[in-house]
Amino acid sequence: MARNPWLPTTRRRARRLAGAPATTSLTAVEIKIGVQNAPREIALESTQNRAEVEKAVADAIKDGSTLTLSDDRGRLFVVPAAGIAYVELGEPVERRVGFAPPDAG
Repeated sequence: MARNPWLPTTRRRARRLAGAPATTSLTAVEIKIGVQNAPREIALESTQNRAEVEKAVADAIKDGSTLTLSDDRGRLFVVPAAGIAYVELGEPVERRVGFAPPDAG
């Protein structure tokens, strides 16, 4: 079957990956940062491991500098250490990709 030159490449690529498994081994750590005098917390999922995030938080608080983290979408979060009320680190979660039904369990 010949490729249609007018069909976007992303669509052709999606067809080739249709038989791919529904899950991958990518892991993300859920991070919630409470900021003083702010009504909402900052929530992000980072591909950094838990130890790296703990070290970054400890160093920022010790130095009195800023905490800089990036999420899995490439966004950058910069929080002044003096304004941090709390940091909550979740367990690494396997990212689900595709339309597979959730596991019964």
